Amino acid sequence: MHKIEFLDIEENNEYEKTISKVLEKCFEVESLPKEKLLVSITLTNPENIRKLNKEYRNIDKSTDVLSFPMFEKDEIDNMVRSGKWEFDDILGDMVISIEQVQNQAKEYGHSFERELSYMVVHSFYHLMGYDHIKEEDKELMRPKEEFVLNELGITRN
Repeated sequence: MHKIEFLDIEENNEYEKTISKVLEKCFEVESLPKEKLLVSITLTNPENIRKLNKEYRNIDKSTDVLSFPMFEKDEIDNMVRSGKWEFDDILGDMVISIEQVQNQAKEYGHSFERELSYMVVHSFYHLMGYDHIKEEDKELMRPKEEFVLNELGITRN
């Protein structure tokens, strides 16, 4: 279902537990077969995420999370609708800046767990083909994110 790597930061079991719990719920809510799809998560620092952001998005600045989906939304929708998962494949990759998660948790006045959980569920829905650039897309994506977090009892403090 997922693979977590630590890149230039210290390994942390609590991060892994939080990520596992959130992804488990995401897969359940979206009726995805966890035994058929893999999400790769890299936890790193601002310097590494900045390099990736510049390389892949041509934006030379650090960010909180990057998402690299392997499928288009309509492809995923068709697989979910048909129930045909005839392959073992990667749903996509997430890269999360742990330092930025810490900073945002303080800025927004809630726990680190809540902010990390939000980054994971937010990135997951990007992997599922959702976006938030246009308002109508945001209106589809945000309720899904909040639903997963509420199901887990991870609310804003």
